[in-house]
Amino acid sequence: MRRIIQSIAAAVIATTMWCAPSFAEDVSLLDGVTARAGDNPSVEAGKFKKDAPWVIGMSHFGVNANTWTVQVAHEAEAAAAKDKRIAKFILLDAGFDQKKQVADIEDLIAQKVDAIIVQPVTSTSADASIAKAVAAGIPVIVHTGRIESDAFTTEIQGGAEHFGKVMGDFLVEDLGGKGNIWVLRGLAGHPEDTNRYNGLLQALKETDVKIIAEEHGDWQYDKAKKLCETLYLNNPEVDGIWSSGADMTRACVDVFKQFGAKIPPITGEGNNGFFGQWIADGFKSISAEYSPAQGAAGIRAAVALLEGKELKKHYDYNPPGWDLDKVKKYYRDDLSANVWWPSELPEDKLKEFYAKK
Repeated sequence: MRRIIQSIAAAVIATTMWCAPSFAEDVSLLDGVTARAGDNPSVEAGKFKKDAPWVIGMSHFGVNANTWTVQVAHEAEAAAAKDKRIAKFILLDAGFDQKKQVADIEDLIAQKVDAIIVQPVTSTSADASIAKAVAAGIPVIVHTGRIESDAFTTEIQGGAEHFGKVMGDFLVEDLGGKGNIWVLRGLAGHPEDTNRYNGLLQALKETDVKIIAEEHGDWQYDKAKKLCETLYLNNPEVDGIWSSGADMTRACVDVFKQFGAKIPPITGEGNNGFFGQWIADGFKSISAEYSPAQGAAGIRAAVALLEGKELKKHYDYNPPGWDLDKVKKYYRDDLSANVWWPSELPEDKLKEFYAKK
């Protein structure tokens, strides 16, 4: 793990395919991220202001869970390296271990970092440690998974229900409101999996679309491929597939091609490998957006707080789904299946990490 993190570039060139938002008086965290409507208190300006240089820590729920989580680490490292006021960025990997995440956050508190970014393993695993950090005067930014406590300073949350509903709505519309679908979920117990699934259920209400098989593929290609092979052999008569992650989507598409069968409507997300499949094979799909640049957004939120800027407590990331025309604008044939869009990584780093071998 340490070798993986050390391999992430420390220097970042400013030229990039997708321009990072810059700070204005109103802080821009990430394209598509907006302050939550309704009751949404502010983090008062100046509360966490500190003179640079700064040390920022991050507790990642599991860097090596899949290719997306690896890229989140790359994006966060790149954003931190780009801001010369950040003297040190410490990224700790919980490896989906709740006890390890608690220990990691307490380690960052002991090191007296200036801000902590947390991607929670579960909705409760980091709550007490986050409260401890804030009590010590350290702002805590939460993203990529909601928690039950509100002790954090600010959160940037990809609308997981929105993500799942975008894909569910696509299937309902394409199937004319009736049919049988498979559901491929992510990691059991992870808040992102639970909430994406809840979004699907919202889309299926008052329709005749039925879930005839439901399995957890952990957002991983290899596991999902075995699951889809088993599902196909048990009953290949399926009208559509709701997949919670693009690595699992790619796996199922490959299974149908392996059996020489027509690919049913299937949902995906912003993964280069999936984009290549969709363009080449022309099946029906939609790409829900869930950028790994949320890692960079966490860095920007930490910097804004340390600069003394005012932030809202809650931010939502609810972009619309992508159609094939938009996918074609982002797809890179010269890059591997492992890169995710949209990305803030500069061109040289995209090639370093993701050029086809």
